[in-house]
Amino acid sequence: MIFLVCTVAVFAAGPAVAGNSVGEASQSSLDGAWSFSTGDIEHTAVFVDGYFSHSTFDLKNKQFLGTRGGPYQLNGSTLSVTWQYDSELAAQEVNPEDWVGKTTTFSIDHHDGSTVQMLINGVQTNWNRVDANDGPLAGVWRMTGRKQGDNISTTPLRERRTLKILTGTRFQWVAINIQTGAFSGTGGGTYTYENGKYTENIEFFSRDNSRVGASLQFDGVMQEGAWHHSGLSSVGNPIYEIWGKLEK
Repeated sequence: MIFLVCTVAVFAAGPAVAGNSVGEASQSSLDGAWSFSTGDIEHTAVFVDGYFSHSTFDLKNKQFLGTRGGPYQLNGSTLSVTWQYDSELAAQEVNPEDWVGKTTTFSIDHHDGSTVQMLINGVQTNWNRVDANDGPLAGVWRMTGRKQGDNISTTPLRERRTLKILTGTRFQWVAINIQTGAFSGTGGGTYTYENGKYTENIEFFSRDNSRVGASLQFDGVMQEGAWHHSGLSSVGNPIYEIWGKLEK
């Protein structure tokens, strides 16, 4: 179970062990994107706006392996994550009462700001910081509406939702239900946002692995705190989406 092994590799589960931590972590010390690879398997963890998402994928062979996440809190060297989605558990049809909304705590080592080193099953793993949420789009966005012609349909906040999680350089969208644990899909990779042009470079896509490696460009503009996002979808259909910051 590569996904679960990877999760343990990010954070050693259990209470903090005296002398195990190089120093005390802080909320800002984790903010941003982190990654490491083992063989062809890529591991990413992102922390933004109090939200955590962890994904594993094989970029070379275009295989999506898993993702899970939810709100997190950091207290000293203890990380607590309250799960809202888990693609592997959803696929296994595990009873959502056993995991949705449940909180798991992990003990983490401090880092020097750019790397985290951990000893996992006798093997040293080295996580490298990718970014520190240094970008105008960094945040957790929720699709709040769509525009068709001159008409705009709005979507109120509810259990079923589509999120787009962005750090300074990485993006991930997830379609989930935070009550039932239903998982409808995800995709992610790197992005750029310059001169009103938002470009996604797809590294994993749960619905269609053939889309991995593609780059999609959209027009992006901020209007009254909302992100208006228009262009062509991954299958070539025109879209006009409106995203707002996820309500807390």
